[in-house]
Amino acid sequence: MGAAVAAQARLNGAEVLWCPTGRSLATAERAQRSGLTAVSGLGELTQRADVILSICPPAYAEDVAVEVSAHPFTGIYVDGNAISPASMARISAIMGRTEATVVDGSVIGSPPSDSKSARLYLSGPADALPPVASLFVGTAVQARPLSGDIGRASALKLSYSSYQKASRILAAVSYALAKDYGVEEDLLDIAQGRSTSYLAETAYIPKVAARSWRWGPEMGEAADALREVGLPADLAEASAVVMSRWDGHRDSSMTISDALEQLHHGTDDEPH
Repeated sequence: MGAAVAAQARLNGAEVLWCPTGRSLATAERAQRSGLTAVSGLGELTQRADVILSICPPAYAEDVAVEVSAHPFTGIYVDGNAISPASMARISAIMGRTEATVVDGSVIGSPPSDSKSARLYLSGPADALPPVASLFVGTAVQARPLSGDIGRASALKLSYSSYQKASRILAAVSYALAKDYGVEEDLLDIAQGRSTSYLAETAYIPKVAARSWRWGPEMGEAADALREVGLPADLAEASAVVMSRWDGHRDSSMTISDALEQLHHGTDDEPH
């Protein structure tokens, strides 16, 4: 993703620097294909760059910020990683050791290319967002500034990916169970009858809450079925635990806001 985003900025006329120190041959090949300019080290990069964009596996996001903060930098530091708002706040504090302006970023979509586009959401100091967005005007990276402080772009990313990635894992587990009983083609036939994502059907959330008294035990049965054939039952069990937070609202009429708020409150026998 990092190389693909960098390539789009390069296509837009920006000189994009990268630091080869400690990087793999595959990374070097991607950088060369994208037309990036190698520097001698982070010291040169922080001296020459106006904007530093960190896109890496989330487990390394804070380490990258620590390494960058060890050098003088007065430009804009964009953390574009899939991290929590709390992690973003820590990175902002780390970069506070420098004179950098910190922007919270999140990339949603496939690596941008001639055939695919991605959105780069940005939040933080209002005067720092346009210079970052201008790097991608007319490219396959659609920069979208958000109003509000640091943390909003990160929250949006995880709000989306918590559904997108968990649903894909659940789909794999579902098909594994169906395959064990020889009904995977029938499951696919059912699934292909849908044309929209549940993430877009927010009006259905209160209905889920009202029916959770029935659906929770059903997920418990699903967990049993998965365990019986040696498949992981964690997601099914977790779904039942989540639905228990709607206990007491059996077949009730709730607003979307009410249903969502209730998720913040556990039952008496569940730790908050």
